[in-house]
Amino acid sequence: MKQKPTLIRRHFAVLIIFQVLTFLNLSVNGQVLPLDPAVKVGHLPNGFTYYIRHNEEPRHRVYMYMVNKVGSVLEDEDQRGLAHFMEHMNFNGTAHFPHNALIDYLQKAGVRFGADINAHTSFDETVYELPLPSDKPAILNKGILIMHDWAQSATLDPTEIEKERGVVLEEKRLGKGAGERMQRVYWPVILNNSRYAVRIPIGLDTVLDNFKRPVIARFYHDWYRPDLQALIIVGDINTDSLEKVVKATFSDLKNPVNERIRTKYTVPLTGKNQFVAVTDKEMTSTVAEIIIKHPMPPLKTATDYRKAIIQNLFNQMLSERYTELSRQADPPFVTGSASISGFMGGLDIFDASVVAKPGELEKGIKAVWRETETVKRFGFTQTELERAKIAYLNGLDEQLKEKDKTSSESFVKEYQAYFFNDIAAPGIVAEAKLTRGDMPGITLGELNHLAAEYIVNTNRDILVEAPDKEKSALPNALTVNSWLRSVEAEKLVPYKDEVSTLPLLSTEPVAGKITGEQRNKALNLTILKLSNGLKVILKPTDFKNDEIMFSAFAPGGTSLYSDADYQSASSAAGVIASGGVGNYNANQLEKYLEGKEISVGPYISDRYQGFSGSSTLKDLETALQMIYAEFTEPRKDSIIFGGIIEKSKAALVNRDSDPKSVFSDTVSAVLSNYNVRRTGPTLEKIQQVNLDKAYNIYKERFADASNFTFTFVGSIDTNSIKPLLEKYLGSLPSTNSHELARDLGIHIPAGKIEKIVYKGKEPQSTVLLVFSGKFDYSWANNVKLDALKEVLEIRLLQRLREDESGVYSPSVSEQVSKFPQQRYNFVIRFGCAPQNVDKLIASTLDEIAKLRNDGPLPENVDKWRTEAKNSLEPQLKKNGFWLGYINGQLQNNEDMDMINHYNAFLDEVTPASLREMAGKCLSGDNYIRLVLLPETSLRRN
Repeated sequence: MKQKPTLIRRHFAVLIIFQVLTFLNLSVNGQVLPLDPAVKVGHLPNGFTYYIRHNEEPRHRVYMYMVNKVGSVLEDEDQRGLAHFMEHMNFNGTAHFPHNALIDYLQKAGVRFGADINAHTSFDETVYELPLPSDKPAILNKGILIMHDWAQSATLDPTEIEKERGVVLEEKRLGKGAGERMQRVYWPVILNNSRYAVRIPIGLDTVLDNFKRPVIARFYHDWYRPDLQALIIVGDINTDSLEKVVKATFSDLKNPVNERIRTKYTVPLTGKNQFVAVTDKEMTSTVAEIIIKHPMPPLKTATDYRKAIIQNLFNQMLSERYTELSRQADPPFVTGSASISGFMGGLDIFDASVVAKPGELEKGIKAVWRETETVKRFGFTQTELERAKIAYLNGLDEQLKEKDKTSSESFVKEYQAYFFNDIAAPGIVAEAKLTRGDMPGITLGELNHLAAEYIVNTNRDILVEAPDKEKSALPNALTVNSWLRSVEAEKLVPYKDEVSTLPLLSTEPVAGKITGEQRNKALNLTILKLSNGLKVILKPTDFKNDEIMFSAFAPGGTSLYSDADYQSASSAAGVIASGGVGNYNANQLEKYLEGKEISVGPYISDRYQGFSGSSTLKDLETALQMIYAEFTEPRKDSIIFGGIIEKSKAALVNRDSDPKSVFSDTVSAVLSNYNVRRTGPTLEKIQQVNLDKAYNIYKERFADASNFTFTFVGSIDTNSIKPLLEKYLGSLPSTNSHELARDLGIHIPAGKIEKIVYKGKEPQSTVLLVFSGKFDYSWANNVKLDALKEVLEIRLLQRLREDESGVYSPSVSEQVSKFPQQRYNFVIRFGCAPQNVDKLIASTLDEIAKLRNDGPLPENVDKWRTEAKNSLEPQLKKNGFWLGYINGQLQNNEDMDMINHYNAFLDEVTPASLREMAGKCLSGDNYIRLVLLPETSLRRN
């Protein structure tokens, strides 16, 4: 079960997303609008709430969420961590599903633990998630029963508590590190010593290690009650019949006698300014945040909604200012940003943050604050505001176009916000009407007023995090405040918004011709051949109303370049694309594309070069113009290149202090047999990147369009797109060189290898067990290897987590390749306590031996087969799936209709065939054991 992140920067990211999802709160004349009538909402006499909505995206699926106004802030002192522990216990025995019967049942129904069924606990809420097939009544009814059990029927078996104790402690172990250690120091300061500062959801070891059943039972009895709970059901269901079932099922829930008051905790504002600096040996960069706290404004009335639009426009324009600043030849920081966002405990914040270059904290803080002060003093420009408005409205139009294709999960999130925060949600049509009414009247004066309101000198916290070795050089509160005051005293100049009115392309393409056309009726594909040799595959779909996804590839890639040129070759696409295209530099291009729903990006990988992107139908021509420009009119920007190199160097300075980075680099090196193209980043490698060389390589890779295949999937009309393809793709240059990628012989080495990395101060270990070798590539064998992965993961979850309580979430992954060689790799990964490494590896190898000798249990093969079939159905209704599938089949020279035989391949898999596959692929002849241990283990050895 996932625990919500608690580091401040992660909170910002999560809550910004949350705010975007929930700020659309509407009212008329101050009256909060009711929910969209498409959702059935009801309240049972016991206080239980339900929301039920019919939605067919995806078909034959339903999403059930049990949401509880119950989180870690409600814990008593002897319960710290038990809100989260209680979430775990709901998966370890309920009235109708004793012990692990729930997980077993759901796996048989094709629902994967962790991937599908999941839950999370935060400070104020606990949410249980259950996606199910809706066209199977028996499973649907069981889903309702599961929700009922989660609401109030956990058994809290003492034996299961003891087993889960180790699992939760392993989950806690995974969160340890520099960030968590520093958070323990600054969290009380940032949260003004509120309840939130001492109720981190993961809890205390002393509680988790020692609590007895009555303590967690008390928490469960006090807080898991119907007046704090809601059931949200959205999917391809009959709402009337399901509502009757919900009423009948949940009416028996009872509120406790003399129930405790559910206190609404907040983070109080003190009016004081605070400063805190923390360091850690494993911190890899110096980070500063200026956090100005405010009461979170209500989001219920039309006036509130208008303010929320203004805030989003403000954030959008301010973000673009920082992006421009980062494109300097010598950027003043590695990254810098500022925005207004929701925080926690009833607060909003204005947060200005910077990741400083080594030894340049003052420069970084001043640069971030200077940009903030410029906005506060002079505001934004009219052209910035108009662009932002257009982009905002265009995004809204796209939501409207897709209103009947909105995912069920999106509605679930909306109703969660309504339940937890009493936010009106009348639906996208009403929201769009209000936005269009508000947008024309929003003025620069209102944006500038918002800056003055939020960027103030009270309730301001300054947080600095840095590596231990920087401790003596870190400033104190007086110093940092003097930096801010010196910026505020500077003679600043207003921002100048430089825009270009030139056409994107400096030369008009000379259109080519379509010279050939074929049809694949079974998959609804049209294959076009253009006069320059380029091939186009078109697949019209109705999965979205206005979404076009595309990609292109041609063989070659970095494989055609020497090791000496590899760094320039592998960086070429990113470096050159960052400089703009055609008549537009990077800043001008960003402004030109603002408001257009397109994404176009070149890439150069090991064996291919090409493009990937997306657009709407309206913006498709612009997307094709971008592709033409990236082919024929790339730009070489030495200023931006210099900035990229400087930031890359700065990011490497303390990389070797981070245990995860060191281990990751070691894994890459060992698994590539120390090939220079796979080992980790170094200063020497960065210095090898040459702008002129990268530019020439880029031009070479995109000099011959005849070898390219483009695929377009989505809301396209096969006939109307043809003239655009002829103009922008048919005009691309071609040399008919027919290049092929080279086999560089980079693969996982044979034999038995063991590598131990000693890094880090926490008692944490990471284990990777890698099996690899040659492989007889075929769809049938690929499916068997996937089945082998799944049945092993089921067994490891049962043994390592449930039986031995030694890990939180073991994972198994597999990968196969057909070119340049037919090979496979099979990777098992888990984290654990250092003292348990050898025991858990032995248990893992024992399970593998059972697969080789006896094969998997038939019921586990059936679980995999059901899940594979269930997961394929919704994928077949996604443009992204088809784009990836078509490209994969083309690159592997496989028949395009293989997808139609997928279920047949699934049905052919038997325990005996998997025993045979395990004997071939998990023999242990080619076996690599990679382990990360803390530095204390090295000293003991």
